[in-house]
Amino acid sequence: MTSIMESIPKIERRTKEIKISPEELAKTIDHTKLSPYKPTGSMKKLCEEAKAYHFHSVCVNPCWTRFCANELKGTDVKVDTVVGFPLGQTTPEEKAFETKQAIGEGASEIDTVMNVAKFKDKDYDFVRDDVKAVVEAAGGKTVKVILETGYLTYEEISGACKIVKEAGADFVKNSTGFGPFGATIPHILLMREAVGGDFGVKAAGGINNFRDALRMIAAGANRIGTSAGVKIMDSYRWARHSDWLIEEIPCRLCPSRKASFTSMPKSVFQYYKMQCVNCPYREYNRFYE
Repeated sequence: MTSIMESIPKIERRTKEIKISPEELAKTIDHTKLSPYKPTGSMKKLCEEAKAYHFHSVCVNPCWTRFCANELKGTDVKVDTVVGFPLGQTTPEEKAFETKQAIGEGASEIDTVMNVAKFKDKDYDFVRDDVKAVVEAAGGKTVKVILETGYLTYEEISGACKIVKEAGADFVKNSTGFGPFGATIPHILLMREAVGGDFGVKAAGGINNFRDALRMIAAGANRIGTSAGVKIMDSYRWARHSDWLIEEIPCRLCPSRKASFTSMPKSVFQYYKMQCVNCPYREYNRFYE
């Protein structure tokens, strides 16, 4: 989509113009630790950092929900638990069970993974009902639905967003962090355009510095999922008044540059590589060959 690629320089300029205080930026961050091998001490540190920086939430695997809820009791930091994670291939009933249990143990928000296989089958009723099962089980708590956009074309991303919104969720989210690639400007921009201005968009995956966090906000995200929250905040505090932004060559910020034949469906990989053919910035490709 040429129009999507042409938006990257616009987002870069918008990023430079963003007026957001460190305190406001902190409240967009879900401080995340979803690794399968981090022990109790690491999770305790996650909560301590979240309290110190007043992040919106900690985002954790289900087995840590009760622990984090106890650590954060009496603070302004919420607990965000993942469900059907990271593949989204459990049944709607299992996702609903996980959701109820997580909320019972102290979760305020749920990040669930869309069933990409059913979406690819065009079984949109199943996808819609799958999300509805989590929404109903959440009983009014915030529900974010992870699309795993690295498996989807631009057109599919827009379609998936509309289904999620119809199902009654509160946010769309691009990535688990375990898929082909994380957050990109085109994907976040597409998601925002698809759901409109009154719906949540969470950007996650590979957001490791404040420039990338602000780029995602400029593209339309109002929540950032990252394990680098402390790094983002510390660097932003001293850099926000300086001439910190160097505009990137658009190719570096394009999903096509991140497409991987080994981790994506062949048809989706080819789809992204073909975006380069008619791209107005294709001459920059030579810098990356």
